[in-house]
Amino acid sequence: MRNNILGVLAVLVTSLCATPAWSTETRDAPAFSVAGETGKLNLSDFLGKVVYLDFWASWCGPCRASFKGLNEAHEKYAAKGLVVIAVNVDKDKELAAQFLKENPAKFRIGYDPEGGVAQAYQVKGMPSSYMIDRKGQLRATHVGYRAKDKSVLEEEIRSLLAE
Repeated sequence: MRNNILGVLAVLVTSLCATPAWSTETRDAPAFSVAGETGKLNLSDFLGKVVYLDFWASWCGPCRASFKGLNEAHEKYAAKGLVVIAVNVDKDKELAAQFLKENPAKFRIGYDPEGGVAQAYQVKGMPSSYMIDRKGQLRATHVGYRAKDKSVLEEEIRSLLAE
């Protein structure tokens, strides 16, 4: 019985990691403050910028693939006003450190080991991404990552940067 429950949970986690769900909405983005690599990362510090907020975990396979796309987006659009913040939700920071060693990030990394920020954003799977406009409005939500969806994400980034 226990193995069946674990199997169902594994399938659920895998499907959440592999299947992106796109939704658009407009509402105030929940304020947050997380520990970063070089100090606190506060959403309020990035008003006037477009924020791509990504939640990830060391155990998530699609999160590994998403970091390449996040690095590319950061390099391509940072000078135009994009800020990429990837928030790790692992309780053990060493797991995150190992992930980052294997998947270097050129963007900001934050840590939410207690899950308070992830809960405020109602994270439903890994990775989960949130597009926040220059006024601090949550504009789009993405669950999962597939390389073929990169063009849709880029279009959203370009659209928000043009506003």
